[in-house]
Amino acid sequence: MQKILNLQKVDMLIVGAGASGCLVAAKAATAGRNVLILEAGPERKLEDLYSSQIWARKLKWAGSHVEEEGNLKIGHTFNAGYGTGGSALHHFAVWPRLHANDFKIQETYGLGLDWPFEYTELQPYYDRIQREIGLSGDANQETWRPPGEAYSMPALPVFPQGKTIARGFSKLGMSTAPIPLAINSVPGENRPACLFDGWCEAGCPTGALANPLVTYLPQALKAGCEIRHKATVTKVLHNKSGNKVCGVEYVTRNGTICKVLADTVVLAAFAVQNARLLLASGTDKFPDGLANQHGLVGRYLMTHPSASIYGLFEQETSPHLGPTGGQLINQDNYANKQNKNGAFGSWQWLIASALKPNDLLGMVNTRPDIYGAALAPFMHRAAKHMANMVNVGEDVARFENRISLSKTLDIYNVPLAHTIHNVGPEGDAMNRLAVAEGLDVFKAAGAVEAWQGARFGMHLMGGTIMGTNPENSVTDSYGRCHGLENLYVVGPGVFPSSGAVNPTFTIHALALRSVEHLLRAA
Repeated sequence: MQKILNLQKVDMLIVGAGASGCLVAAKAATAGRNVLILEAGPERKLEDLYSSQIWARKLKWAGSHVEEEGNLKIGHTFNAGYGTGGSALHHFAVWPRLHANDFKIQETYGLGLDWPFEYTELQPYYDRIQREIGLSGDANQETWRPPGEAYSMPALPVFPQGKTIARGFSKLGMSTAPIPLAINSVPGENRPACLFDGWCEAGCPTGALANPLVTYLPQALKAGCEIRHKATVTKVLHNKSGNKVCGVEYVTRNGTICKVLADTVVLAAFAVQNARLLLASGTDKFPDGLANQHGLVGRYLMTHPSASIYGLFEQETSPHLGPTGGQLINQDNYANKQNKNGAFGSWQWLIASALKPNDLLGMVNTRPDIYGAALAPFMHRAAKHMANMVNVGEDVARFENRISLSKTLDIYNVPLAHTIHNVGPEGDAMNRLAVAEGLDVFKAAGAVEAWQGARFGMHLMGGTIMGTNPENSVTDSYGRCHGLENLYVVGPGVFPSSGAVNPTFTIHALALRSVEHLLRAA
């Protein structure tokens, strides 16, 4: 492989073209900065997206293998993305806010870690992102919703599946509301309204769903940002004094090793890959990796412990209709983090996700005990009468849950990421409570049969956590790495706690706060 030195110099180099990377690029390029994005995966455009389950797989992680172990593995391949838009290209656009009680877990409950600020610090950034992108929902029905501006679009419709399950919540004295979705319920933001056909996981070729291809990437490109695809960053470079980084090395699709110099480097790959890159960029001055003076890079890896509830009903539920992320939400248990029988953590229900016949999120995989001659009758019935909802549970940040470097190298001679993630007894107890509640809801809704799916890890957070000083964190509250004044990390890796809500809205709000600070400080 040929090595090209001093190929280019830019004001800002961004690693990764996902949600946070495209937002940072848009704001920085609009402010007049010379910005370059390096994306390891292929280029994707709206016209490249197809509503099929085979296509959906192609949007998932396809880079170097990630090793996983623990009693709740993180599911990196499913949760991550590869190519333009990153994981936000195949995300479901479920955009609730973190709650005020998510920010001071250690101070309040003696568990996990605290954020270096309160919800009130992030609220105006939530509101601004909401205005820029446009969310659908009904703030008045969300009685548990943290303070913030009302949604700019009405809620998406509720189909028979959602109405059926909602009756079960109501009979148990619980409430539901439309899910806040970054999906157009009416035309707006130069994007059409949703078709309600349930193909969010395969990308949204119409542009109704707010992914980076229709939000911040066009703004970045219009302002002069350059993006290079199939450009895998293998190392972050630092100057001789060590208090700054000076660029990156990356490998092109034909195997050429290139070097780009930059005044500022922003790591906007997904949580595992950002930590892996910092660890793999070690030198004699930083033998344990960049920003890792206190051994915290890779630590406090989190995922949301989740389980799905399924059921069959006498009435037709039209389970193929609506968004993949669901139609309704319930957060009645969010405020009560200290539950009975040793359980700890908030949880939410995402209700009535659109279902397909097979594949990972399909009907057939919910019942591995049904096969052979019994499978076809079940599928015929499920196609019209099935319903489902998923529990999103809180994870407690644990020092021992981590990302580290494997002894195995990838094709670029970079160590693979090795991950370990275990849920503690308080998480196990929380999951049991949630599943029992879910089955009760389906029974109250009139299900003739109800069952639970396997527990799985939803979303990835932590590994490059923010905090108040180098002894307790990798970055400051703006994502700037301690000890390296021009190296920033954005994305869910900086979360010190997981909360129990989908992280993409918070990722955007944090990235907006970070880039505005970065531009002021530069």
